[in-house]
Amino acid sequence: MKTVIAVSLLAAGLGTSLWAAESGALKTVVVTSTGAVSAEMQSFDAVVEPVRQTALAAQVAGAIMSLHVKVGDQVKAGQELLRIDARSAIQNAAASHSQVEAARASLHVAAKDFERQKQLFQKQYISQAALDRSQAQFQATQAQVQALQSQSDAAQTQSRFFVVQAPYTGVVSEVAVTLGDMAMPGKTLMVMHDPAALRIAASVAQSAIPASIDKVQFEIPGLHSMPARLDAGTGTVLPVIDAATHSAQIRVNIPAGVKGAVPGMFARVWFEADKTGQNAEKVQRLFLPSNVVVRRAELMAVYVVDEKGKVNLRQIRLGHAVGDQVEVLSGLRAGEKVAVDPQAAAKVR
Repeated sequence: MKTVIAVSLLAAGLGTSLWAAESGALKTVVVTSTGAVSAEMQSFDAVVEPVRQTALAAQVAGAIMSLHVKVGDQVKAGQELLRIDARSAIQNAAASHSQVEAARASLHVAAKDFERQKQLFQKQYISQAALDRSQAQFQATQAQVQALQSQSDAAQTQSRFFVVQAPYTGVVSEVAVTLGDMAMPGKTLMVMHDPAALRIAASVAQSAIPASIDKVQFEIPGLHSMPARLDAGTGTVLPVIDAATHSAQIRVNIPAGVKGAVPGMFARVWFEADKTGQNAEKVQRLFLPSNVVVRRAELMAVYVVDEKGKVNLRQIRLGHAVGDQVEVLSGLRAGEKVAVDPQAAAKVR
């Protein structure tokens, strides 16, 4: 029993020594700071959203008889997307049309009778009162025809509400119904957007809102066709502050040359901070070599080595690159040590 305990202690001691040796052999780099300087560019997390997005709903009630599109389909303006059961509306429109035809026949008879009454009045065979009654009957029948014609037109127009068409060329981003579902007035059936016009929206605290945005840059980290930041020209600051978050929204239009961006993508925007007033705060800018950063999809992290040599993986948020250095916006402090070789640090950890 003593032999087993001794072997276990020896193994534990060797494991500790091995860990210490490996961690001690790790090469590290110290997080450097430029000191307190005026913030030239400030960065904010954002999201890609469509400039034009439409929630399509029905104006009438009925069961969905046919559904022609699914999520992701490209559609053209005027294309039929779905059809609602319109048999009752079609029958009402046909009945209204028949009533109009009957009223027109009555109008034809009333018109001829009025012409005969005028001829008889000219020959003084009837009185003025009889002529007036014939004229009133003709005018009443004429008004009835116009009223029934308006009702027929309304019924024909309503029968077209049972077909939902695309208002513009775009992409179907959501389909909320299936065949047989009941469509109700105002209930969203599907959502579509125009992929040719996208923008980036970011919420900015009111203390960081600049007076004007003359120079804006943006990036979409998840978009491989756009590896670096691009100039977007000017941005728009909405003149409304959210009472709950005390922040305003900044919108930046994505240039037409950027391909592959879709609504919902994570993005980041940079713009020049105010150099006067309350927004002219001093910030400490931290930098690291780019090759020490672990990049896994949208995760940015580094292996931090503490004073005891213990290695920890810590997530960070990066800013723009300057040569072979990259700015660290959050997650590290000046003077902390970061492993130079992430693969070796992962083995020690």
